[in-house]
Amino acid sequence: MSVAGYVIIAAAIVLGACMQASIGFGMGMLAAPIVAVVDPGLIPGTLIMLATMVTLMVVVREHQQIDLAGTGWALAGRIPGTVAGALLLTVLPARALGYILAAVVLGGVALTSFGWIPTPHRRNLVLAGATSGVLGTATAIGGPPMALVWQNNTGARLRGTMNGFFLVGSLLSILLLALTGSIDHRTVTMFAMLVPAGLAGYLLSRLVNRHLDRQRQRWAAIVISALGAVVLIVRQLMGG
Repeated sequence: MSVAGYVIIAAAIVLGACMQASIGFGMGMLAAPIVAVVDPGLIPGTLIMLATMVTLMVVVREHQQIDLAGTGWALAGRIPGTVAGALLLTVLPARALGYILAAVVLGGVALTSFGWIPTPHRRNLVLAGATSGVLGTATAIGGPPMALVWQNNTGARLRGTMNGFFLVGSLLSILLLALTGSIDHRTVTMFAMLVPAGLAGYLLSRLVNRHLDRQRQRWAAIVISALGAVVLIVRQLMGG
């Protein structure tokens, strides 16, 4: 990778990590399209590993605010969703998968924008967790379903709960990707080289969090969820 390529990817990681640590998701959504253009070999393995590092730091910081019961039900869906995502990568064309998942996310965004707010009860959490598992493992963009179902949480509770969920889910994704051969020596090497960018983004989030009230955080989650779905569609139209 050239120096210019590294700088571009590092900048995307800084912004993505900041978003992840501020509203609870966004690393894959913001960074994945840029990384896909510069070095597609880093998706999803390296990006998921970086996201895991950032989520761990947020969980340590916000551990007292995590909704453990809600996270448990969401993970009950995430586990089979993650397995499904890994299997779909081997049998379903990436373009078709991207379109289907983007349509699901855009549907949820449209409904919630018009006032529908899904209740974070067991069924919705399991369904959102399953969808997130498929999305996250197949495309490294797994935040939108959980952001929609947890959009009424605020501040540290949203960040802590979202990142608590993603920490476990991302570790599972890494395990399955390793078992299917999607993580190799270069994946790990590039992760190590980009760790400073992830740390910088986390530190930047501490400044951003001071300006995020409940309403701004909710609408940021909705808008960025829609953006993530659009990104998926554009990536497929451009050939993945």
